Amino acid sequence: MSGTFLIRKPQLLQGVYAMGFNRPSKIQENALPMMLAEPPQNLIAQSQSGTGKTAAFVLAMLSRVEPAERYPQCLCLSPTYELALQTGKVIEQMGKFHPELKLAYAVRGNKLERGQKISEHIVIGTPGTVLDWCSKLKFIDPKKIKVFVLDEADVMIATQGHQDQSIRIQRMLPKNCQMLLFSATFEDSVWKFAQKVVPDPNIIKLKREEETLDTIKQYYVLCNNRDEKFQALCNLYGAITIAQAMIFCHTRKTASWLAAELSKEGHQVALLSGEMMVEQRAAVIERFREGKEKVLVTTNVCARGIDVEQVSVVINFDLPVDKDGNPDNETYLHRIGRTGRFGKRGLAVNMVDSKHSMNILNRIQEHFNKKIERLDTDDLDEIEKIAN
Repeated sequence: MSGTFLIRKPQLLQGVYAMGFNRPSKIQENALPMMLAEPPQNLIAQSQSGTGKTAAFVLAMLSRVEPAERYPQCLCLSPTYELALQTGKVIEQMGKFHPELKLAYAVRGNKLERGQKISEHIVIGTPGTVLDWCSKLKFIDPKKIKVFVLDEADVMIATQGHQDQSIRIQRMLPKNCQMLLFSATFEDSVWKFAQKVVPDPNIIKLKREEETLDTIKQYYVLCNNRDEKFQALCNLYGAITIAQAMIFCHTRKTASWLAAELSKEGHQVALLSGEMMVEQRAAVIERFREGKEKVLVTTNVCARGIDVEQVSVVINFDLPVDKDGNPDNETYLHRIGRTGRFGKRGLAVNMVDSKHSMNILNRIQEHFNKKIERLDTDDLDEIEKIAN
């Protein structure tokens, strides 16, 4: 890693190399010198997932921890339980030559005895639970936090309550705490929020990650109704089972229906949706990651942050739209970005079942300036061609 002089702890450097990082990605190159500077500097950075930003802020947290001091020193907020878990995995990998380093998850369902103080050095969690741990339950002394990371800020503010909770947590932290905020997009609302939680920031803004789309072949299938979409999916399915697929639906109801129909056809299917308990969601993702189920049917809860390297196909059973029914381009990018990760080739198939959804697809094509080809799912030769 260039700039290794910045990494003062040899065990950390070992961890970084063991993870296979030999040279920094763009975001790491730009952000690490600021994040590891003395005195610490604050940062607002734009970065897609899959760009190495998690490794960057984990490195910043680990380099500030004093393992001999047995209390929380770094706090990382994630919008979802899944993302918190994934960040935790990176911390464990990078900190593996630091066996005394301990990590706690502040997430719904992780019950602790009232009145106890926790001794773990790093706490990762979702805003509501972290706020409880800092204020009501007093498990954490916020005045002792040295690094505060807010990940995926754009998802954070889209979730009811998260924005307020994050601001309340930030207000409890000491003035000299290092604040790092990451977001894939920077609409005005995200920008306003970022400026509230990060005083005197350095700012890194990247161009939209067009490379994501360059490694993914995109198609659409024309259907007349939901049943035809299901039939097209079954035709595709024969070609897909070579690897793993994620199928996105607009509502929980459609997702449940689709998972049940696919199971009836004898397919190994996992279903992920927002109302599941945290533990259930983790178990479903773990099984999918291990390849026990080849297909994951999900709503948007899962569009971000789930890295399963074998996903080679993403299917939009419903195209992503915002609450006003307009194309949600960012979600589209995040959904199809679950495939073609880390420079591998991927495949995205969009189901179109009305004039309205064709219009949405056309607007998505225009936005990204990328042609989406039509696919005839009755033509098996054609499917096999795209799947290989």
